Amino acid sequence: MRKYLIITICILFANIAQAANGDEWLKQAVIARRADIVTKAQWAMQQQPVTVTVASSPRSAGGIHDFYSEGDYWWPNPASADSPYIQKDGQTNPDNFVAHRQAMVRFSRVVGALAAAYVAEGKKEYLEHARKHILAWFVNADTRMNPNLQYAQAIKGRATGRGIGIIDTVHFIEIAQALRIMEKAGVLKDADLAAVKSWFAEYLRFMTEHPYGKDEMNAKNNHGTCWVMQVAAFSSFLQDKKWTDFCINRYKEVLLPNQMAGDGSFPQELRRTKPYGYALFNLDAMATVCQILSTPGNDLWKYTADAGKTIGKGIAYMYPYVEDKGKWPFAKDVMYWDEWPVAHPFLLFGAAAYNNENYFRLWQKLKHDPEVEEVLRNLPVRNPEIWMVKL
Repeated sequence: MRKYLIITICILFANIAQAANGDEWLKQAVIARRADIVTKAQWAMQQQPVTVTVASSPRSAGGIHDFYSEGDYWWPNPASADSPYIQKDGQTNPDNFVAHRQAMVRFSRVVGALAAAYVAEGKKEYLEHARKHILAWFVNADTRMNPNLQYAQAIKGRATGRGIGIIDTVHFIEIAQALRIMEKAGVLKDADLAAVKSWFAEYLRFMTEHPYGKDEMNAKNNHGTCWVMQVAAFSSFLQDKKWTDFCINRYKEVLLPNQMAGDGSFPQELRRTKPYGYALFNLDAMATVCQILSTPGNDLWKYTADAGKTIGKGIAYMYPYVEDKGKWPFAKDVMYWDEWPVAHPFLLFGAAAYNNENYFRLWQKLKHDPEVEEVLRNLPVRNPEIWMVKL
């Protein structure tokens, strides 16, 4: 038994070292989360593709291949059932149509889990199963999703879709990263890879040219951050230097200087009715931007904006409130206060960027497998290990 255990550990180290060129933080992360990675991969291997074509809403202005969602915080007007919906910030309407978003989150969970298992164990069967889901969503004529979000975050009586709906595809960023791993592993046929890249190229055009995309890019809070995070992930998969460079400049010139206060907080998030959850979400997204775009010659982890603003300062600001939520100096979130924090990727990315063991230990002990839908919706990076692989 002991001999078998030693052999298993040696194989594990060999696979991780091959995947990451010996990156010590990736090794530690995979070893710390190995049981979770294996469990999720076993679940993912049993899942079959479910795309937007399996469900529809009579309120959608789109067709069967169009993604549709409704604004989370919009409710029927009690004064009149036929009047336009009214807003209740931070309070999710449980009667909204969410089937497409649930399918997208499930897709991300499946493919992300399989990619993480490949990073940990080096077995191509994980990626081969992920391929089935990739083809169903992006290639197969009967089941593919159209590459736009014209009907996302609709509001009854007010809008058939909105720019802020683009945030729904944050769950495609781990798909894009998994695709980079799959491309390097050679598990996609040339024609299939070309078709998938064509889908993402068209969606990137929608995000950067459609009025909805431009509106989202210019959002001054987490929506603007998530636009950059998505464009960074998709353009990296496409090797589109024009847009990766744009995102680097956007981070330096807009996101960091305009969203962060001098103490490392995000005032636009703190003024919301769920300040804790939104602060965590925006920090995760901004840290992921740094993880995607940083290179040895252009390290965003070290970039300093005006008043000494750095992503490191943002992590240092939130760290004590993640370690002990009871110290949070602002109002409690109106919903889901008890569900946060979880194993936020900014902790692992920050540990690696700043060689900080405290960040790593906190990430290690927090919950890595949340099941609450609201948490999953606001945690697009669930497998941070796949973002630490050298590609």
